[in-house]
Amino acid sequence: MGYGWGLLFGLLGAACLLLLLPRSGHGEERQPETAAQRCFCQVSGYLDDCTCDVETIDKFNNYRLFPRLQKLLETDYFRYYKVNLKKPCPFWNDINQCGRRDCAVKPCHSDEVPDGIKSASYKYSEEANLIEECEQAERLGAVDESLSEETQKAVLQWTKHDDSSDSFCEVDDIQSPDAEYVDLLLNPERYTGYKGPDAWRIWSVIYEENCFKPQTIQRPLNPLASGQGKNKENTFYSWLEGLCVEKRAFYRLISGLHASINVHLSARYLLQDTWLEKQWGHNVTEFQQRFDGVLTEGEGPRRLKNLYFLYLIELRALSKVLPFFERPDFQLFTGNKVQDAENKLLLLEILHEVKSFPLHFDENSFFAGDKNEAQKLKEDFRLHFRNISRIMDCVGCFKCRLWGKLQTQGLGTALKILFSEKLIANMPESGPSYEFQLTRQEIVSLFNAFGRISTSVRELENFRHLLQSVH
Repeated sequence: MGYGWGLLFGLLGAACLLLLLPRSGHGEERQPETAAQRCFCQVSGYLDDCTCDVETIDKFNNYRLFPRLQKLLETDYFRYYKVNLKKPCPFWNDINQCGRRDCAVKPCHSDEVPDGIKSASYKYSEEANLIEECEQAERLGAVDESLSEETQKAVLQWTKHDDSSDSFCEVDDIQSPDAEYVDLLLNPERYTGYKGPDAWRIWSVIYEENCFKPQTIQRPLNPLASGQGKNKENTFYSWLEGLCVEKRAFYRLISGLHASINVHLSARYLLQDTWLEKQWGHNVTEFQQRFDGVLTEGEGPRRLKNLYFLYLIELRALSKVLPFFERPDFQLFTGNKVQDAENKLLLLEILHEVKSFPLHFDENSFFAGDKNEAQKLKEDFRLHFRNISRIMDCVGCFKCRLWGKLQTQGLGTALKILFSEKLIANMPESGPSYEFQLTRQEIVSLFNAFGRISTSVRELENFRHLLQSVH
């Protein structure tokens, strides 16, 4: 980061601190500070490591993108997500399941999911599927016609391994008997009451063991660590600023995802639960506890800033992947040709809108050093994120697990896209693409994950207004 940007950020930080100081001199008293000022004091101006400002993001998201994106996510192709919520935790004995009814996930009955999705859950269209199967058979035959059936299966497994080598997530086996379709609209992400040591443990393991952080550096406000204080906060951020841009970005992505989830939980909080009805809505107190600069010792505003950073990363990935969806062979295949064609037009309209965003994040600074060191760092980056995706199977609340898995896979798909720019550029104009592929699971998670972040940005505007009169 250049001297000019550093000076600008320093001035912004000083302005935030001045807001916390009382006025003096000539008997002038400082006006009472609102909760909105305390929560959003760092969420203004330009973002660190970016050339984009928060106000531009807010206007673009809330008034140009959000309504159309929500319409797309309500279509059959994007509302049905296949997931295995019964996978055991690979890291510890997962015996503390959330017993609250709001933690439950209601899977779909077989007849609720469109036949086109069930019969081709990872295909783009019937035509492309047939072409791919024929060409796959030709490739196997071209290797050696005398291969045994067992060896041919092994070759197919190698192909799957090659595909996974570019994946940033440990994905579910959707052919497993335990994998079920879930209607995301009927199982919305909201506050379930899942909290305490079990929930803290998930995020603690993610931050402590998967964000390139040494054990000697403690995070501020870590609920599982003792003796938090200002010195440790300063040590942590001195360490963070000393990291290379890639590792610093990794931490900020995870922090942004964590913040986004907390915004959703605060915006869809159970406000009233009677035998007549349940009422969900904005819980201002819950939002303050998570993001108020005073109540979080300065952490809350940083978390919100990282949420915007995450937004820019996923927005950039959507702009990069446009050529993949523009190919004539690609369909959002559900079996209803008229609706499938209309939905593809809406999808392309959204992606062209994303492409028009004037201040996209420039990911070219990532992994731009020594070639060997950059490749090793990229692989470390990928493996750390894959590990985080595995941790989602340890979440004790099934609804939280569902949305954690989906949003993690969505971010992993965005990273896969950003690191596949050349492969996307070299895709054939028609027919299947073997160098770069996205499964239906990746597509659904990519857009739903971005939809969650877009919703978070929209909700921040609502909370800003709600907090204006709170002191």
